[in-house]
Amino acid sequence: MNTDNMSIIGETIDYGPCAFMNIYNPETVFSSIDRNGRYAFGNQSKIAYWNLSVFAGALLPSISDNREDAIKLAENILSKFPEIYSKKWYQMMFKKLGIVNPITDDIKLVDSLLELMKESQADYTNTFAALALDKATKDSLFKLKNFKTWMKKWVGRVESKKTMQNYNPRFIPRNHLVESALINAVSGNKKKLDQLLLLFKNPYDYKNHFDDFQTSPEGFDSTYKTFCGT
Repeated sequence: MNTDNMSIIGETIDYGPCAFMNIYNPETVFSSIDRNGRYAFGNQSKIAYWNLSVFAGALLPSISDNREDAIKLAENILSKFPEIYSKKWYQMMFKKLGIVNPITDDIKLVDSLLELMKESQADYTNTFAALALDKATKDSLFKLKNFKTWMKKWVGRVESKKTMQNYNPRFIPRNHLVESALINAVSGNKKKLDQLLLLFKNPYDYKNHFDDFQTSPEGFDSTYKTFCGT
């Protein structure tokens, strides 16, 4: 979510130099020009806050003729963003874990899972999909003793597997699949492209199994780069 790709209503509007994260890593960044990780996955909320701050700065003359008053009014509104964002983000994560009526301790449940996923380099999409299906993936995450302990706590809190399936896509446009489909399409073979388009019409399909579309080459994310205009 680059700064120039955030609309006035807070939606991202351009995915040209971006890509989907496979292995969970908050430091994931694909854009070739973002060498310092400014727009890394884990920095998205900070960037959103910064974007809004710059936008507010541009609106100061319209807020009040008195610049100091305008700044105070803008800062008062902006100061609410971190709390609002955090609340909304955890609400989303609770639903990804099937928790319909969250309690305070569920925040630790979310945070600890992400730490375990980062530690074991687990696939982000596949992990949540596996939990929704009561199945284990091949990732080392499911073999960790600490994860098994986490599972016992989560089983006592999960309330709706249907909610999980509604909030966790089974399939995402994995970068290597998209690249392969585009290369073939340019050569005149649109079979792979058509397969992807058909699959992504219903990314939350938990009835069918397409294992070939749920894996990525080992180490792919760490070397993959995108460029503006791609």
